[in-house]
Amino acid sequence: MVNFKTVALLHPGNMGVTIGAAATTSGARVIWASNQRSQATRQRAEQAGLVDVGPLSAAIEASDVILSVCPPHAALEVARTVAQHGFKGIYVDANAISRATAEQIGEIVAQGGADFVDGGIIGPPVKQAGTTRLYLSGARAREVTELFSASMLDARAIGDESGAASALKIAYAAWTKCSDGLILAIRALATHEGVDEALLAEWSLSQPDLARRSLRAAAVAAPKAWRYVGEMREIAATFERAGLPTGFHHAAADLFERLAPFKDCTNEPPTVAAVTEAVLGLSHKQR
Repeated sequence: MVNFKTVALLHPGNMGVTIGAAATTSGARVIWASNQRSQATRQRAEQAGLVDVGPLSAAIEASDVILSVCPPHAALEVARTVAQHGFKGIYVDANAISRATAEQIGEIVAQGGADFVDGGIIGPPVKQAGTTRLYLSGARAREVTELFSASMLDARAIGDESGAASALKIAYAAWTKCSDGLILAIRALATHEGVDEALLAEWSLSQPDLARRSLRAAAVAAPKAWRYVGEMREIAATFERAGLPTGFHHAAADLFERLAPFKDCTNEPPTVAAVTEAVLGLSHKQR
C-alpha cells in the first residue's frame, strides 16, 4: 500500500473541502494555503480539519500529492503555478475540464517534474457514502485511489490513459447540467409567451416530473451556475473536437452567465420566477 504522508488541496471550495476531508479520514495529512483566500474558505478548511501552511509555496514544497479542485476556468493557471514551483510529486486535476485541457495540464506539470493523474468528480459534495465518485485515470491513478480507501468517497481508477476521467465527467455533465439550463430556459420562454400555467398543466398530464425538475434546477443549479459557465465551454470544445454540434452547450453557458447574480444563494434558494426574470433580463416593473 502506498503511504502518502502529505496532500495539498487547491482550493477548499464547497466540493473540494469534502474531497480533502475524505483524504484525512483515510490517514493523510491534508494541508492548504490560506494566503489570499476568503474568510468563508478559511472557515470551510478549518471545519474539515485541514492544516493551514500559509503561502502556496509552502504547501507545494511540503506535499507528496496535490489535489486541484477549482472552477474549470482556473485549472490551467493553477497547474502552471504549481509547475513553476518545481513540484515533483503526483498532481491530480479533478476539475470539470475537457480531455484536451487535461492533456495540456498533464504536459505542464510534467515539465515541472510531476506525475499527472486526471480526475473527474460525479455527484454532490461528499457527505454520505454512495453519493460521490472520483474517477481517476493515468499511470498512477490506482495509487491515488488509496488516498480515499477508508472514506465515504468512492474513488475509481478507470485506466492508465490520462484524459479518460475528464472525458467521462464531460459526457456525464453534458446531460445533467445542460438539461438544468434547458428546462429553465423553457420556463422563461413559456413565461415570455404567457403560457407558463398552461405548460405546467400539460406537464402534469404528460411529463409529470418536469415541473419538479424545473423547481429543483432553480433552487439547486442557479446558485452554482457561475461555476457551470466554464464547464459548458469545455463541453462544447469536447463536442467540437469529436465533430459534433457545439450549440447546445454554448447556449447553456450563455444562460448560466445570466444567473451569476444568484451565486451562492443557498440560504434562500432562488425560485423559478426569480430565475426567469434573470434569464429574460426583466425586473418586476418591466413585467
